Formats: sequence, structure tokens, C-alpha cells
Amino acid sequence: MVKHLLFALCLLAGAATAGFSQSSPVAFQVLDSLTQQPLMGVTIRTTKAPVVGDITDVAGRAKLTLPTGEATIQISLVGYTTQQRALTIPLSSPDSAIMVRLAAAQEVLEEVTVTSTRTNSRIEDLPIKVEVLGQDDMDEEAAVVPGNVGSILGDISIIHIQRTSLATNNQGVRMQGLDPKYTQILRDGLPLYEGFSGNLGVLQIPPLDLKQVEIVKGSASTLYGGGAIGGLINLVSRRPGVEPELTVVANRSTLRESNLNAYGSKQFTETFGATLFAGYTNQPAVDVNGDGLSDVPLIEQFTIHPRLFYTPNARNRINAGYALVTERRDGGFVSEVGTVPNGANPYFQANKLLRHTGDVTYDHTFGENHTLTLRGTVSTFNRKQNDAGFRFNASQISGYAEASDYLKHGAHTMVTGINLTTEQFTKGFTDGSFLTDFTYNTVGAFVQDDYALSKVVTLQGGLRLDHHNVFGSFFLPRLSILTKPGEHWTIRTSVGTGYKTPNVFANVVTGEPAASTRYRNLLPLAPNIQSERSLGLNMDVAYRGNIGEHFSVQLDQAFFYTYVSNPVVALLAPTIDPDPRPLTELRNAPFNYRSIGTDTYLRMEYDALAFYLGYNHTEARRVDTSTPTYIPFNPRDKFSLTVAYDIEGKWRMGIESSWVGDQYLYNNQSVPNYYFWALAVERMFGPLHIILNAENLFNVQQINLTGPVYAGDVRNPSFAPLWAPQEGRIVNLALKYQLHH
Repeated sequence: MVKHLLFALCLLAGAATAGFSQSSPVAFQVLDSLTQQPLMGVTIRTTKAPVVGDITDVAGRAKLTLPTGEATIQISLVGYTTQQRALTIPLSSPDSAIMVRLAAAQEVLEEVTVTSTRTNSRIEDLPIKVEVLGQDDMDEEAAVVPGNVGSILGDISIIHIQRTSLATNNQGVRMQGLDPKYTQILRDGLPLYEGFSGNLGVLQIPPLDLKQVEIVKGSASTLYGGGAIGGLINLVSRRPGVEPELTVVANRSTLRESNLNAYGSKQFTETFGATLFAGYTNQPAVDVNGDGLSDVPLIEQFTIHPRLFYTPNARNRINAGYALVTERRDGGFVSEVGTVPNGANPYFQANKLLRHTGDVTYDHTFGENHTLTLRGTVSTFNRKQNDAGFRFNASQISGYAEASDYLKHGAHTMVTGINLTTEQFTKGFTDGSFLTDFTYNTVGAFVQDDYALSKVVTLQGGLRLDHHNVFGSFFLPRLSILTKPGEHWTIRTSVGTGYKTPNVFANVVTGEPAASTRYRNLLPLAPNIQSERSLGLNMDVAYRGNIGEHFSVQLDQAFFYTYVSNPVVALLAPTIDPDPRPLTELRNAPFNYRSIGTDTYLRMEYDALAFYLGYNHTEARRVDTSTPTYIPFNPRDKFSLTVAYDIEGKWRMGIESSWVGDQYLYNNQSVPNYYFWALAVERMFGPLHIILNAENLFNVQQINLTGPVYAGDVRNPSFAPLWAPQEGRIVNLALKYQLHH
């Protein structure tokens, strides 16, 4: 109040001084350049004494009385790029307001603009809850854990990364207490990791190749289909900036993992730009705990990802990309690594993978508020596996095509479209599994409307109709409400439906401990199997504001509820005589899932110091049974903590910690709680950065908490459920060379 009073007195003094000469009133209106919404609280003032100024009202309007002659006007608002206008008073059209469009400051825009919602809205204007890990987060993670993006996702309290295979180190992403198959993962808004191709290595994408990661919490069925029951993660690729860029990261860890990643980008002309990522990872199989088994598998991976950006004129834009991933991944008893698995020696599994992906996006802009987008992708994936002498060999061709239209008219912002998703699985000649070839096609149509009832309330309604060639049709309504009761407060409420069609390669957690989803044990889908259906409710209350000039606070309290009917689980099937294997069949369970919980997010920044605290409490159970049981591998309680300090251009350091508590296995069997700590220090010498990072500082390992992770004959061991870290403490040293021309 005092600040505004002093400002008003200054304006009165300036106006009194100017009043002795001839003057004219000048009107202004200030809008956000992205959303075209009025901006309140913008300061508009002259740059020379006597100072004349005003502050925009809720309609973005302000008025100055300026003396005749030349004047330079400054327009500024925290979080936006300051503009200056040179005026000659009186104006040639004194009755017209001067229109000013302020663009968000570059560093703010990159962190809070969300692409997965198709409206390119800022995070505070979205009716659904989205969390964004921005370019700074990706840059830091590219040197701390350069091999994969899974580590940074696990730092978020509502996400739990579960290791699903000891031999391959495959990982699943759990959100809101649900199995990994209920989290949909996209790359640049394209569903590339469904079915067979999504069963291994999804999180092996290096963070250096990413601009940001967008996390949509809860059901997000309208735009991307019904699979996002627990949530959606969109991995957004980088784009060329104004200046050419080159970043090279070399890394070596105490587990003898070596990474060499390079990213370059350049805008060659006003119409043509390109980016290129290339990465290589070499990881030998390592037995950390001395039990003979590899706690990290042998990995040899090469990735190349070029992208082209062509903008022939202001109305048309074309982006095209290609990605190649080749990988060898072997695990089991380390004494056998490098040999041919045959079943007569200690257990060993060898995998070879090859993925080709091409994608293209075309945008045609009819006007400032109307854009047509055509895009598609085709991916081929081949995997050859030798599982202790059992051979599995298969390939998948998957595709996605979409036409969507973005139109903003008055208070309505609409996205409509149609899409086609295809998946064709084919067994190889040397395959010995029980699985059969299949082809799945899904045709969908969708419409979403963001309707701004007022400056305080926005409604978002969504409808989607999908038809699957095997499992029939699905109608998915969704409704979200955004309320802004004050300048710093937002309240979001969303309810939506979803579905998940059965897929033998979905990242399914077995429904009982004796079942196994190894390909040698897996049968085709059970006859008359039904799709899963879901209903989800999400609500959050958020506060975002500043205390003084240097201290900012962001607090978010979320509540969620999800109910899944007819869940598909892997259960033991009758053994086919004389086959002694524990055969597994995917079928509808005799129970349903219910997940209810809260998620608390607190972020504070004071100058160069940043602090994050997250707490998630989830009650995820199997219901409609005689004895309700907890969903396995889901912590009821998880704390996440990050403290970071940055001395610009010299030092960056941070501490991360998480506490995983009240986790259960099958039949309500509880396991010990554990902490996870990490420490990173980065020293910058101009373009050269040296990073020392330590993960799992206190060397937490499952074998030290509950005993051996395997039992039985070493030629065909039975593995214990994995619920805690296997690798122990990891220290890595990385060198990063980052050059902006």
C-alpha cells in the first residue's frame, strides 16, 4: 500500500510539473503477446524527468498526459520483456489507444509454456494440472545422469520409478499409485512407445536431447486417447535457437559406465534450421553386491536424432525428424556375459534391439488465432532375445497420423481433430514363444473447448470417440474448471474417463508372485478378455507469488482419485503338459483398482538458492475382494527434497533426497522403508564445465534390506520382486563443453 501511495505521489508531482506546458492525453492497452489477454499491473512511464506514468487496470488499460514534443515511453512488467516506444505528441490519431503486446521473458517462457495441451498456454492458465521440467533442468541432468531421463522423473514425489527386470534393468513409471502401463509416454506429442516397442528402454532417452518434460497429472484422455489413466509424460525435443549451439558431454562412473553425447543446433537462414543429437553409452555388466548376478546389465547403445525446421513464410512451418537407436543389453550371471546363453550354464539373457523412427509435422496458420496441424510418425522396432537358450525374435511396425485444428474465437479456444493409431506385431522365424501375430488399429475423433467465462473462471470440456478394430468403441467425456480467486491463487478441478485396451506387451506387473512375464512363459491374451475402464478426479489449489524482490514461493496442494474396473493382470495359467514352465496369461482380474491420495509441492527461491519439497500420500488398493490388499510396489508415502545453489558462471551445487515408505509387495507383505540421497557439484570455466555427482550416497541396496534377490538353481533361478535400488552407490565425473556463438 505504501509503495503504491508513493508511486501515486510521484505521478501527481510529475503531472503538476507538466501541467505548465501544453499537453495531450495518450491511452494505452497492454496484452500478453501469446494469449492476447489483458495484462494488469503493467507500469507505463516516461524515461526522462519529469516522470509521468500510470499502471494498467484489469482491462490492461492506462492513460498518460504528456507534454507536446518528443517522448520515450517504457512499458514493463515482472516476467515480461520491457519495451520502449518513441512518441511524438500530439499523436496523429489521438482518439486511438496505443496497442502494446508484451512477450514473456525468454527464460520464463521456456519453462512455463506447455505444448502437450495444443494451446501453447502458460502453465498458470491451464485448466488441467501440468508440471514442467524445463531447459535448465535438462541441462543439469545431461551432465549429472547423462544416460537417461528416468532419474530426474524419479525426483518428483508423485512419480515412482520401478525396476521391473533384474536382467535388463527395464524401468516403469508409476503415477498416482497405479501400474506403469497406466502412464502414457509421448515424444513431441506422438505416442511412440506403445505395445511391443514400449516394453524396454523408454526412459533411456538422454536428457541432452530434450528441451523440457511435461507431466500431466491424472486422466488426459481427450487429446491422446484413453491410455493416460494415471498421467501423461511428454518428452519435448529441442529446437534451434537464435544463436548456434554446441554441447558435448563425456561421462565416466564408478560402475564403469561411459557416455559420450553431443548436441548441436543452428538456424542457417530465416527459413531453415536444424538440430542434431548423437549419443553413445557403454556399460559392462557389474555385480555390485557379490551374489554373482549383474546388478547393472551390459549396455552398448548408439543413438542419432537429426531434426529439420523449415519455415518458408509466416503462414507455413514444417518440422521433420529421424531417430535411430541400436542397443545390446545383456544380463544375468556376470560369469556368462560374452558367451551364448544355452540353459546348461548359469542363467544369462542377451538382447539386441533396433529402432527406426521418422516423424513430420506441418503447421498452416490462417491467422493469429487459427492454425491447422498435420503430423504423423512411423516406427519400426526389432528385438532378438536369447533367454538362457530360449529364443525370442519379433518386430513391430507402428504408426500415428493426425489432423487437428486450433481456433481461438472470442472467449473460446477450441482444438478439434481426428487421428489413426496402428500397431502390427510379427514373430520372426526363429521365435519359440507361444505368442501370435496381431494387428491393432484405432481411429479417434476429439474436440476440446477452453471457454473463458470470465477473467476468474475458465471451463475446459473434452469429448473423444475411439474405435478399436478388436476391442470396440469408447466414448470419453472430460470436464475441467480453472478458477483464479486472486492474483496469486489458482484452483483446478478435473474429472475424466479413460480406457486401456489389452496388449500382451503392456508393461504389466504380475498379479501374483509366482507369475512371470518373461516371453518364454507368456501366453496370448485370454479369450473374451475385456478392456479396462477408468474414472479419475483431480483437484489442486496453488499459490504463486513473491515476497519482496528476491524471494519467490510456489505452493501446490493436490488431491486425486482414480477407479479402474476390469484391470488386466498377469496370472498363472494351467501348465501345458509336459512343459514345466510357470506359464502366464493376461486376463481380467477378479478385483478392481482404487487409488486415492494427496500430493504437496513447495518450491522457494531466494536469489541463487532454490528449495523444493514434495510429499505424496497414496492409498492404492485392490478392491471388491474379500480382503482388500495394497497394489504392489507402490509406496504409500514418499518425500522428495532438492536444495540447489548457483553462483552464476562459476559454481552450481545441489543435494537431492527422497524417502520411500510404507511400500508393500503381494498379499500386503510390507518391506522396509529407505532413504535415497544424491549430491552434485559443478564448476564452470567459461564453456567448460566439470561435474562431480554421487547417487545413492548411503549405498542402499535391496539385498542388504531383505536378503538375496534370487533363489534356486543358478541355471533357472527364481527372482525376488524388485522394490529397492540394486546398483548401490554410484559416483560419476562428467566434462561438458557448451558453446553459444
